Amino acid sequence: MITIKDIAKEAGVSEGTVDRVLHNRGGVSKKTEAKIKTILDNHNFTVNPIASALAMKNKYSIAALIPEYNDSDLFWKAPYSGIIKGTEDVKTFGIKVNIFTFSQNTPNSYINTFNDLLDTKPSAVIMVPNFSEETEQIVSQLEASDIQYLFLNINIEGFNNIAFVGQDAYMAGYIAGKLMYLSSNKTAEFLIIQTRYNITKNNAISDRIRGFNDYFLKNNIQSDINTLKIENLNDSLETKEKINDYLVKHPETKGLFVPSSRIHVVVASLEKRDLQDIELVGFDNTPQNISCLLNDSVSFLISQKPFDQGYESIRLLSDYLLKNEIQSNMLYLPIDILTKENVRYNERNEFMYLDT
Repeated sequence: MITIKDIAKEAGVSEGTVDRVLHNRGGVSKKTEAKIKTILDNHNFTVNPIASALAMKNKYSIAALIPEYNDSDLFWKAPYSGIIKGTEDVKTFGIKVNIFTFSQNTPNSYINTFNDLLDTKPSAVIMVPNFSEETEQIVSQLEASDIQYLFLNINIEGFNNIAFVGQDAYMAGYIAGKLMYLSSNKTAEFLIIQTRYNITKNNAISDRIRGFNDYFLKNNIQSDINTLKIENLNDSLETKEKINDYLVKHPETKGLFVPSSRIHVVVASLEKRDLQDIELVGFDNTPQNISCLLNDSVSFLISQKPFDQGYESIRLLSDYLLKNEIQSNMLYLPIDILTKENVRYNERNEFMYLDT
């Protein structure tokens, strides 16, 4: 008897794609859909309701450990919704997904949430390794229980994760440096704005900064690049005072680089005259950042496709559980450069998969 796997092989697509066509869930090009339907008709293939019901019984479970999002920092809402979409696509293969969120500013929240996750006895884990020391503790427990794990968004070397899904942070920072140079005076002063949290906890942030600096070093560009460290960007008074005090003392500054998703906070702290004279480059197409791009406060945003990160992590781990294979152990998502003119073409309704 022919199976979905046979149909997928003949069509040259994944089993998930065939399943989407069978259940009219969309997300498949018209050309591919027509090809699959022709093959289905040629084999007189129909969905067996009994087999489908059996498949719905959970054979595997994936647990996702990711930071929580809030109204002031919406970045993690996109990976969350990507995981939700991926969950819908794999449930017919008997894979259940549980999502656990933690405070990205609190190591104890990270550990405690992981302990709750471990109680569900997952077959595999998607995790954002937000804190290095605590990640060592978590990984040791996963490996002791023979549970495979995948790193999402942040990659830390020295671990045995079966894959990483995210952005090439170094190259993204390198591109940010190039954008800054091309859009500013050739011998300008530039400022990198960091928070204490970013300095010590997030490898993706540090890799972006390294890439940004290396663009100027490797191309022998004589520019003065400084760093301003702010304890907490959520403290609007501290942020505004420190940034404006710096700019008064360094009037030659022509560019600000914010290597996180919080560039809208920096924009809110700047005087109007500074927004007109200084180029700003940041990351991520959150609604607040897009507003800054559209009103010309920000010159460029670099998207790391967070929705796709969440979705692809589910797809990658599902393939591993079902086929015992990993198609790629370093899945880098495209680095998109967003401008005022193209951002609306890049956007997708990433949050449509959330109930709240």
